Amino acid sequence: MTEKIIETMYKEAVKAYKKGEIPVGALITKNNKIIAKSHNNRQKKHNLLGHAEINCILKAEKRIKDWRLDECEMYVTLSPCSMCETIIEESRLKKVHFLVKQHNYNEKNSKIVQISDQNNQKEEYEKLLKSFFERLRK
Repeated sequence: MTEKIIETMYKEAVKAYKKGEIPVGALITKNNKIIAKSHNNRQKKHNLLGHAEINCILKAEKRIKDWRLDECEMYVTLSPCSMCETIIEESRLKKVHFLVKQHNYNEKNSKIVQISDQNNQKEEYEKLLKSFFERLRK
């Protein structure tokens, strides 16, 4: 299941990348089934809340018809920012797993943990991130 999850997150991040967004992908599972997936769309939607995590939470809430996601887990390519962490906490997600740690990430929430990556998919995602920011600087 973890390999499929990482692959799905990565595909969402690539969608964001192709749209000129910071390449972050997220998904939410319930009972080991993906119920929502999303990516950053902040620039396209002109909305500062357009983070992959928030978009994904909104989709999951709509899908299960409840804002309480206490039976769900989130998977995200990049460790959540402080705004997303607050929304994650409020949504009551059981656990959040991330692939790559942001350079300024402060590990203060024990529900948010890094995924162990057996297939080096972390390296592929790091290359995508690096490529995105190099493209911005040109």
